[in-house]
Parts: sequence; structure tokens; C-alpha cells
Amino acid sequence: MRKLLILIFLISITIQAQNSFSIDTTYTPKSVYNKEIKNYPFISLIQPKHFSNVIEKKEIKYSKIKDRELHLDAYYTNSTSKKPAIVIIHGGGWKSGNKLQMETFAQAMTSKGFSSFTIEYRLSQEAKYPAGIFDIKKAILFIKINAKQFNVDTTKIAILGCSSGGQMAALIGSTNNNSQFENKNENVKTNSNVHAIIDIDGILAFKHPESQEGTIAAQWLGGTYEEKSDVWKEASALTHTDRNTPPTLFINSSKERFHAGRNDMIAILNQYKIYNEVKTFDNSPHSFWFLNPWFDKTVNETTHFLNKVFKIN
Repeated sequence: MRKLLILIFLISITIQAQNSFSIDTTYTPKSVYNKEIKNYPFISLIQPKHFSNVIEKKEIKYSKIKDRELHLDAYYTNSTSKKPAIVIIHGGGWKSGNKLQMETFAQAMTSKGFSSFTIEYRLSQEAKYPAGIFDIKKAILFIKINAKQFNVDTTKIAILGCSSGGQMAALIGSTNNNSQFENKNENVKTNSNVHAIIDIDGILAFKHPESQEGTIAAQWLGGTYEEKSDVWKEASALTHTDRNTPPTLFINSSKERFHAGRNDMIAILNQYKIYNEVKTFDNSPHSFWFLNPWFDKTVNETTHFLNKVFKIN
């Protein structure tokens, strides 16, 4: 036993030595449950569900930056027909969380007829904005290039994120056809455009009367609003929402601070006659997607929306 403990210690030291950044593990489904159970005594944590028709392939390398590899997990079915894809971004304040936290959601969505992908991206301790945005856009390119392997219909790709991941999803979707946000020097004949956005309790504007973003956002954006006002504006989906923004679903908790900029974005979408929906779960906490009774509701609302905008019977 002592030898095993020593080995584990040496491995952890080696991993830390390879990474020049700290790993924040404070945001987990369990930490959310422990925080919210006092105010919502009826909740329970969701549990993984493995479906017999869902193929799971983990730790697929989609990018390498110097010695740093980035991975995604793929969930798809052994089908002869192409399926719409969902690219899923975890939350955690741009500094914590990991792709495994969205596994159960990916499994559920794949069982509904989608190919789902959970994405690892660089967090704020490792790389500041816009590195994580470019990581996810590169993952979208990888999925498109390897569409045949995962039975993906490249004309029907949705980007979905929760909390800070929702903010990132909305930004990625609202920067379709924006050369500033395309990966440079990619020798590919495609782009990272997506065809639908699902923003689950992610803000649409960092500096807004409804927003309460402060230190955590500043860590990701490389400075406070007073120091980096142009970056705070650039990183907001509301800044880029225009005629190229795809149909959008907003799924929200009852915590209004996480709706910041949503109504302004909806006004622009309506101006261009872009389809959008809002679903708000009354008396719900932030990070409700980890918890019963809201998990199934989130899956069902997402499925209904995508079936409608992708015209799936």
C-alpha cells in the first residue's frame, strides 16, 4: 500500500510539472448539489445512463498547441444515416469544470438521435480569452472534417453551453462568418460556423445593467472592465449578434443575473426574423442541469428546439 501511495504521489508531481498552470476543481456536480440542497431540499444529483445504442469514444485528440494536447469525447450511434451534431461546452466560470461533467447530458442527447461531443478547452489559469474560443472553434472544424466517422450531418451543427459555457456558445454562434474569430492558418476547406445555439444560463453581455460579472470574468478576459473595456465588449455575444446569428434557445434559471443581455439579443434576433425561444425554470438554481427535477426538462427542451429548427420528424 505504501508503495502504491508513493507511486500515486510521484505521478501527481509529474503531471503538475508538465502543466505550468493550476487546475481548479472547485466546480463539480457534487459541489453544486452541496451548495443548493439547503435551499432546494427536493433535489437529487443526476446519474450517468449508458444506452445500448450509444457508442462512446473518449479522449480523442483534436488539437495540439506545442506540447499541450486538447481532447474531446464523442457519443454517437452506429447508424447508416447522418445525424445532427451537438458540441457541448462545460461551465465553471471559465476557470474550473471539465468535459466529463457533461457526459450524462451527451449520453441523453445522443439517445434522442444526435451525435454529441463534449469538449476540453483551455481555462483561464492556462490561457486567457480568446484562447478557449479558438479551441472550441477548432474542435468544430475537427468534427466537420471527421464527420463520416461520427455520422454527422455538417449542415446541422448546434453549439450548446452551460453557465460560462453558455456565454462561450453564444459568442461562438454569434461570430459565424466573422473572420476575426476564425482559426488562422488552417489548411481546410470549411469553417467553424454552427447552425443553432443553445445557451443554458450564460450571460450575453459582460458589462450590462443586469450583469454582475467581476473578478472571475476579469481573470479570463485579462483585466477588469476599467482595464480592458474593449475586450469585455468583444467577448460579449450581444456585440456580434446580427443577421448571421443562427436560431437560438435560451434555457434559464430563475437567477436573473445569468440572463444579462438576453432580452437585447432577442430584440436583434427578432429584427432579423431569426427564430428564438426562451424557457425559464421557475424556482430553480443556477447549474440546474446537474440536478433533478430539471435535467430531463433541459434535455426535452433542447431536443424539441433542435427537432424544430433542423426540421427533424
